[in-house]
Amino acid sequence: MKESKPFRVLLYYHYVTIEDPETFAQAHLRFCKELGLKGRILVGREGLNGTLSGTTEQTQIYMDTLHRDLRFADMPFKIDEADGHVFKKMHVRPRKEIVALKLDQDIDPHQVTGKHLKPKEFYEAIQDENVLVIDARNNYETQIGRFRNAILPDVKNFRDLPEWIEHNLADYKDKRVLTYCTGGIRCEKFSGYLLRAGFHDVSQLEGGIVEYGKDPEVKGRLYDGKCYVFDQRISVPVNRTDEDVVVGHCHHCGKTCDRIVNCANPECNKQFICCEECEHEYHRSCSDACFHHPRNRYDQEVAQPAVRV
Repeated sequence: MKESKPFRVLLYYHYVTIEDPETFAQAHLRFCKELGLKGRILVGREGLNGTLSGTTEQTQIYMDTLHRDLRFADMPFKIDEADGHVFKKMHVRPRKEIVALKLDQDIDPHQVTGKHLKPKEFYEAIQDENVLVIDARNNYETQIGRFRNAILPDVKNFRDLPEWIEHNLADYKDKRVLTYCTGGIRCEKFSGYLLRAGFHDVSQLEGGIVEYGKDPEVKGRLYDGKCYVFDQRISVPVNRTDEDVVVGHCHHCGKTCDRIVNCANPECNKQFICCEECEHEYHRSCSDACFHHPRNRYDQEVAQPAVRV
C-alpha cells in the first residue's frame, strides 16, 4: 500500500457573496497563520479563490472549518499530497475579482456560465473533430502541457483572452465550444463570456485539468505534457497512461524538455523552458541582456561573474 505524504496542497474556489472582503481577508489571514498554513488566497465580493499547503491535520482543520460556514458548505477542494510546503509565505488579499477578466460588464457565473462536463464527458466530447477546444490559460502555462488538438490563445494574461477571441474566433460562433483551465475557476467566467459574445453551445471541464488527471477511468488521456501550477512545484503530471509525452522544448537548444525556470534577471523574471545544461551555460537567463545584467541572480548564487560573450 502506498504510504501517504505528510503534507497536502489544497486548490479551491467558490462563487458566493462575501459582504466585506477586507474584514474577511484580515480575519482569514490570522486563522491561516494560526494553523501554520502557507499559500495565496484572494477574497472578493464575488467569492473565494485559494491554494495553500499544510500538514494533513492542518489542511483537514481548514477544510472542516470552512465547510461549517454556510457560505462554503458545499465548496469542493482539490487535494494533492506533498512532501512539504509548496509556498514560502501566507497571503490573503481582498480583490475586486477573484479571477481577473476585467470586462466592462462583469460575468456572474450564477447568471451565465457554460455547461459543466465531468472528466469522462469531456474526454468523449474532445474526440469530436468538429468541436473547438479552447485552452483558457496563459501562454507560459500551455508551453509545457495541453489537450491534444486544443486551440492555444497566445495571451500573457487571462484578461487578454476576450480580445484574442474577438480577433481570431468571431466567425466560429456556431461551433460547439469546450473550454478548460487548471482548476476550473477561469472557465466559469470565460465560458460565460463566450455565451454572452454569441457562441451558442459552450461547455467547460468541471474541476479543470487537475481533476481530469485524477479521474480513475479517464486517467488523463489525450492530455499531453504536464499541468502548470502556481506554487513551488511549478508543474504536476496529468496523463497517467503510457500515452504521456513531453511537449515542451528548451528555449535555448530546442531539446525536448518540460523544465521551467525563472529568468535570473530579477527585473525580467520571465518563466521559460530550460534544460539543466543550458541553465548553467546561459546562467538561467532568457536573453543576452539578462545574462549580462549586473543583478543576475545566477551569478550571485554560484559566486562567479558572467564571462560569456
